[in-house]
Amino acid sequence: MTTLNISIPESMQEFVNQQIASGNYNNASEYILHLIYRDQQQTTELETMLLEGINSGQPIEVTESWWEQKRSALVEKLSD
Repeated sequence: MTTLNISIPESMQEFVNQQIASGNYNNASEYILHLIYRDQQQTTELETMLLEGINSGQPIEVTESWWEQKRSALVEKLSD
């Protein structure tokens, strides 16, 4: 494993210390590693969703009318 030194504002350092004090992390490195891992997972999930969208069928033209139909359907669904 390599070492990475960063500078952060004192308020962020206090937040990191709070995360450690909560008992969820043993040290700052563990907390930062968790954040990076979570970001990597979210990036992978987003890429997967984008590829699914690209491969989902024929493209359609998204117009204001299309959005209005989607909004109306959502409002109707939420009011049920």
